Amino acid sequence: MNPPIAEILAAYVCLLFCLSVHEAAHAWASDRAGDPTARLLGRVTLNPLPHIDPFGTVLFPLIMMFANLPVFGWARPVPFNPQNLRNKRWGPVAVALAGPLSHLAQLVVLILGARVAFLILHPDLRTLVDSPWITLLWMLVQLNLILMLFNLIPVPPLDGHHVLYAFLPPRGQHVMERIGPFGILIAILIMRYGMGQPLAFLGKLAAFLLFEGVGS
Repeated sequence: MNPPIAEILAAYVCLLFCLSVHEAAHAWASDRAGDPTARLLGRVTLNPLPHIDPFGTVLFPLIMMFANLPVFGWARPVPFNPQNLRNKRWGPVAVALAGPLSHLAQLVVLILGARVAFLILHPDLRTLVDSPWITLLWMLVQLNLILMLFNLIPVPPLDGHHVLYAFLPPRGQHVMERIGPFGILIAILIMRYGMGQPLAFLGKLAAFLLFEGVGS
């Protein structure tokens, strides 16, 4: 059974928000680390328009929607000049980690905010199950978990590759540069066939932190 169009649109809006936070975090971290390139290009913003990638933010999510698959995508990478960073080795790592950490921060805010709301409102389980706000909350939780794991995959151009790159010898760095053109495809395959169990575990953990003891 296909999900309602309203649910699909809500998921897409959630995706745009999560991607905008992710890219704005990169731009902010790059500026703080010494390179103002992204800030000067207007990328330190939650407005999704400067971050849109025609394929990753528009076409690919539409394909996922019409295929009745979870809405997923990526934004246009934030440009930065490593030569401008104050720390040439670890600066790129800090800029890269800002993206996944932005999803972790969103998860913390979502879970804490929901628990405070539950504490004040004392909802019962039936109210939670039927609430569109809970549906929206869980969409944001799932998207942030998926995007955090996806971006930590250590293949270019994803954030995880900058972290791994800093620890590799020159030969390993050369190999990573050569697989760059195939990076997104490799990452999607890893996400599809290798991240199921970690994602399921983190989803159960998030559900426990959100709903344990609510309505009892």
